[in-house]
Amino acid sequence: MRLLVNKIFLALSIFSAMIGLAFLGWILITLFIKGLSSFHFSLFLNDLVNGGLRNLIIGQLILTSLASVIGIPLGMAAGIYIQEYGQGKYAEIIRDLSDIMMSAPSIVIGAFVYAVIVIPTGGTSGFAGAIALAIMMIPVVINTTDSMLSLVPRELREAGIALGASKYRVILDIVIKAAKVGIMTGILLAFARIIGETAPLLFTSETSNYFSLDLTESFPSLTVSIYDLANEPEESSRDLAWAASFILTSMVLLINIAGRFITRNKK
Repeated sequence: MRLLVNKIFLALSIFSAMIGLAFLGWILITLFIKGLSSFHFSLFLNDLVNGGLRNLIIGQLILTSLASVIGIPLGMAAGIYIQEYGQGKYAEIIRDLSDIMMSAPSIVIGAFVYAVIVIPTGGTSGFAGAIALAIMMIPVVINTTDSMLSLVPRELREAGIALGASKYRVILDIVIKAAKVGIMTGILLAFARIIGETAPLLFTSETSNYFSLDLTESFPSLTVSIYDLANEPEESSRDLAWAASFILTSMVLLINIAGRFITRNKK
């Protein structure tokens, strides 16, 4: 009887996995077929106003890079505090808030930044978009840093202190170095998450058809432009949306593959 139950559960597990893989494959195949049919290298040479995607790709990379500059140090600092210094209720509060923020809908974060930054400053901006993405990135980095540091053996910390090193030197030179592969993987996955976000940017940075480096105004965004182009009646605009979706998906896949590669080759 127990053997039969095990076989039933195994069959159900395999069936469920196949359903998930089938839908994922369906999405990717459709995206690659439609995206490749609309893809051409002139997309990287012209801005959206001239039928290209150059300004949108550069703008998206700038927004996510600025968000990473804000989110990675804050997230790592909070994760280090929780694991290495936090012994009381404050560490638990930070950990609980981080878990809550990880599950918060991205559109809610966009609405929050819209209320506290966009309205007081009088309009959308690249800075507001970067802050919204950074808020989404911080809890992922906190949880990753906290989890990876917890896996470092306590004996390494004690050995460093026994040799006369201060606590912060032990953390920087021993603990973080031992956990750097896992932390880097988590950062890459967090970057991959925010680079494909649309909802928070709809409220905060919107998009622009022209190339711009002015972060105080509406800023070019690949994800928001995909949403706008997909709703246009012209067939050429929808083809451009498919090409942009193909490029964005390829970027996310490459980042995730890089994270997996780092994890598997950590030695």
